[in-house]
Amino acid sequence: MSSELIHRNQTRDQSENQITDSSSSPRQNSPPTKTRYILNRATFLFIGIAISTIFFHFIPSSRSISSNNHQNHDSSLIETEVTLPTRRVLLEESKSTSREEERKARIPLAVGLKSKRQKRVLVTGGAGFVGSHLVDRLIERGDNVIVIDNYFTGRKENVIHHIGNPNFELIRHDVVEPILLEVDQIYHLACPASPVHYKFNPVKTIISFFLHKTNVVGTLNMLGLAKRVGARFLLTSTSEVYGDPLQHPQAETYWGNVNPIGVRSCYDEGKRVAETLAMDYHRGAGIEVRIARIFNTYGPRMCLDDGRVVSNFVAQALRKDPLTVYGDGKQTRSFQFVSDLVEGLMRLMEGEHVGPFNLGNPGEFTMLELAQVVQETIDPNAKIEFRPNTEDDPHMRKPDISKAKELLGWQPNVSLREGLPRMVTDFRQRLFGDSKGGDKSGAAAV
Repeated sequence: MSSELIHRNQTRDQSENQITDSSSSPRQNSPPTKTRYILNRATFLFIGIAISTIFFHFIPSSRSISSNNHQNHDSSLIETEVTLPTRRVLLEESKSTSREEERKARIPLAVGLKSKRQKRVLVTGGAGFVGSHLVDRLIERGDNVIVIDNYFTGRKENVIHHIGNPNFELIRHDVVEPILLEVDQIYHLACPASPVHYKFNPVKTIISFFLHKTNVVGTLNMLGLAKRVGARFLLTSTSEVYGDPLQHPQAETYWGNVNPIGVRSCYDEGKRVAETLAMDYHRGAGIEVRIARIFNTYGPRMCLDDGRVVSNFVAQALRKDPLTVYGDGKQTRSFQFVSDLVEGLMRLMEGEHVGPFNLGNPGEFTMLELAQVVQETIDPNAKIEFRPNTEDDPHMRKPDISKAKELLGWQPNVSLREGLPRMVTDFRQRLFGDSKGGDKSGAAAV
């Protein structure tokens, strides 16, 4: 029993000694362990610094190379843009040698021929009388045509035969609101042109060409579009810029005699302002501008009751109404057929001259002579009724087209007696629904 107790005590003492030794051994080995720990941490620190140094040494080099490549690429783009030939057109008086060489380098496309690259052409007012005939020619030539029109005077029926053509697009839009399109050429025809229409809404007529305080409208919108996309811009101005002329015939150098506060001034002065804006954009922003001053034009698709003398006489004769002559009928006008005008507009657009150019037929008729031609064409028994003359009605109007002949190679080919029957056929169809219209004598006369 005592021996067993002694054995247990010895065993317990040995266990305590082992525990004491094990607990004291870390204390004895502590200094070497801390040194080894610090050395290990330092090693990893130096390795991390080395890796970081290598990383940050090589990565900026590759970025600088990429940056240099981008700089070289950008500089090449800038050099390319700088070396690209800019399209600019000088005034008629300019004789700069460099511009003359540039002009010779660009051979204008002959009217009626297709270009190597399909042109994108915008026609404002393209559903109107003149605009729709211009669209016909452009589509025939193979151009991609976009028409915008608000149908104030235009009619969708004038261009409906192009619906479905992949080269034709029709947008209902008012030019007093901005529009963004990618085009090469802009024919700006949008504006009421007849006295009935522009006197009906004179404020809208002039604002179609005028700049209000905070709004860019009409012509300025189209000039802004031309500037943004680098398009050539053709403004269809009017012989009304000459007012009641004191010079006869009227040449482009004549400044006109316009009443700025008369009932016609909304149209006359509006077009004069439009010409000013066009020339300012040409001189100040380098926009390629063309200006046409259009004289009295007639033909199919004219509005039946727009107040212009030819359409008035034809519609009245077909309806068996008296032909209304204002004043004594001795005031003169010149009348060109619409196909001649379209030819002149296209030649002007494709040519290298700014203008302005008179586009009209120099054949001059008094109102009484015109009434007689209408009687001969439709109804010899048509009566003539005289009424008081309208305010500010010009006494004489005849274009001097010498400039267009020389620089555009253009002159009208269709005489009044040749063109008027074509217009009568169209009016008769629209008034009566058939080519005869219940008027056999008129059909025979045509």
